[in-house]
Amino acid sequence: MKNKPLENEQQLQDIINAKGISIIFKHNTTCPISKMTKTELEENASILPDEAPIYFLNLLRHRDISDEIASQFSVIHESPQVLLIKDGECVYDASLYDITAEELANAIQNTV
Repeated sequence: MKNKPLENEQQLQDIINAKGISIIFKHNTTCPISKMTKTELEENASILPDEAPIYFLNLLRHRDISDEIASQFSVIHESPQVLLIKDGECVYDASLYDITAEELANAIQNTV
């Protein structure tokens, strides 16, 4: 799993234009639920495909990008939230306690 910060709109456009899968994890750095789900994803990253980049969006710094994500992918803004993007389309999203590496891995497997 390749971790990348999501810090600008150009990166979001690159995700939209990318072929294959990308993962966006939106989190609030002061929220205990966000911290817990981020830790769970990082600790269990080995079950996610190595070729799938995961972009971490800090909502406190980049709420504008989160709003653009909601608009582009027709999802309601939530935090924490994970989105699975395949060929520019959101094919899976989860929030709060529903975010696990295992569920994300299952979603990825179901899109292949």
